[in-house]
Amino acid sequence: MAAIRPGDVDRAINHPPAGVFLYLVFGTDAGLVGERIRTILSRAVDNPKDPFQLVQMSGDEIAGDPLRLVDEANAIPMFGGRKAIAIDAQGKSIVPALELILKAPPSLCTITVEAGALKRDHALRKLFEKEKAAAAIECFPDGPREIGQLIDRELAAQNLTIDPEARELLQSLLGQDRLGSRSELEKLATFAHGEGRVTTAHVEAIVADASALVLDHAIDGAFRGDPKAVEATTEKVFAENSDVNMLLGSALRHATSLHRARLAMDGGAGGDPQGFYGPRKAAAEQQLRLWDAPRLAKAVTALGEAIGRARREPRLAQAIAVRALWSVAFAARATNRD
Repeated sequence: MAAIRPGDVDRAINHPPAGVFLYLVFGTDAGLVGERIRTILSRAVDNPKDPFQLVQMSGDEIAGDPLRLVDEANAIPMFGGRKAIAIDAQGKSIVPALELILKAPPSLCTITVEAGALKRDHALRKLFEKEKAAAAIECFPDGPREIGQLIDRELAAQNLTIDPEARELLQSLLGQDRLGSRSELEKLATFAHGEGRVTTAHVEAIVADASALVLDHAIDGAFRGDPKAVEATTEKVFAENSDVNMLLGSALRHATSLHRARLAMDGGAGGDPQGFYGPRKAAAEQQLRLWDAPRLAKAVTALGEAIGRARREPRLAQAIAVRALWSVAFAARATNRD
C-alpha cells in the first residue's frame, strides 16, 4: 500500500483498509507518533492493558531472532480474541522479520512499528510503501489548521470557548509536539475551569513562557520609544538570569519582522502586520506607526552589531544590550517627533 496522505490518516486509522494489518508510524513529531500508535492499538484489541492481547517488543530482540515475531503474531491469546504487537523500531534492522511476517500474515493480529524520522530511501519506508498489507503513516508537526482544530476540540470537551485574540496567541505557542500541545491545553482548561471562556490573560499565565513575556516587554518598550520601560524590564530580565544573547537575538528578530511588515505595508499589502499574533499583533501595529522602513533597517543593523560586541566582550554584555535597546527607544522617539 502507498504511504497514507496526511489528510487521510484519521480516516485510515479509524476505518482500516481491508487486508492491512501492519502499520509503520514515524516522523519528527514524537507526540503525534505515539498518539496515533495508541489509537491504532486501542481499535485492534478489546483491552490494550491486557499483556496477552497487547505485546510490547523491541526492535533489537526481533532483529536477533526474526522468527520470534512470526511465532508471537500467530500465538493465540490466553482467553482468545484479537491480538496486537507494538514494536519500537529503534536499534537494529527489523526488515528481515517483517518480510517473514508479510509472507505468512496472521489472521487476528495487528502490528505497529514506531520509529522516528526516516528518509524516503530508508528500508522500512520502502518496505511498507510497496506492500498491500502494510501502511506507512508519517507524522509532521501540526500546522495552523491542525493546531486550531486541536484547540477547539480540547476546549469544547471542557465546555470552554476561547476569545479570538487568545486563540491566535495560543496557536503561535503550540504545535512542535502533539503530546506537548495536549498537555498545555489540559493545563489551560484546568486553569480556566468554571469561567466559561479562555482569555489572553489565561494563555499568558499558563501556556506562554514567563521569561519570554519579560523579554517581549523589554523589546516592546524599546520599539515604542520608552527608555524607562527598557531600563525597568531589562533589570527584570537580568534578575531572572536570562541570557543577554537571547534578549538581543529576540530584539533582532522582532526588528526584522517589523521591517518586513513595514515593507509589505508600503508595498500595498494593507495595515495587518503578518507574523504577529494576539497581543503581539496589537503591539506591532502600534510600533509600526512610529517606524518607517529605513529606520527599521538601521535598527536591524545596530542590533546585529550589538550581538557581535556582546559575544566579543561578555563582561560588558549586559551594558551593551541595554545601550542597544536605549538607542532603539530614542530612535523611535525621534521618529514620533518627526
